[in-house]
Amino acid sequence: MGRGSNSLAGDELAMWNNDRLIEEQIPRLRRYARALTGDAMRADDLVQDTLERAWTKFALWRPGSDLRAWMFTIMHNVFINQISSARAQQEYLPLEDDALEVAVEPAQEHALDMRDLIASLGQLSTEYREVLLLVGLEDLSYEEVAKVLNIPIGTVMSRLSRGRERLRKLMAGEAATPLRRVK
Repeated sequence: MGRGSNSLAGDELAMWNNDRLIEEQIPRLRRYARALTGDAMRADDLVQDTLERAWTKFALWRPGSDLRAWMFTIMHNVFINQISSARAQQEYLPLEDDALEVAVEPAQEHALDMRDLIASLGQLSTEYREVLLLVGLEDLSYEEVAKVLNIPIGTVMSRLSRGRERLRKLMAGEAATPLRRVK
């Protein structure tokens, strides 16, 4: 006997499952996007662009591999493309005070620390901020961060160490010495 009218065809069921898998990543994508961009509207655009690309390229995802890391890789690439475009237009990405959503509102004694942390994160270069957020906020392993950002694991560890040190200095009110970029 054929399929009933209430059952989904195999392709439709697979598409529904794919949609559900991608949709489960949206809260993490939104949090990371808000932290990266520092702006709610830009973050929403970044998530939308990431989701659009993930849905159209879903056939490239290898089942059994980490979907979250794959989606963060897409978001990273979209974000870098947006930064390149913004630089060409001389547009800057300011970090707003409400850029990082916190699950529980901080107590008053922590509110200033949170504001300082957000401001300090905004002063870090994108390379350091990305690694710090992926390790600290999204709890990715060094290996996962290396895959997401398409950099060697040693570079992840170096950027994490330097980023933490620069963040510590900024939080302590010390002037962070700008690093020279060597190519």
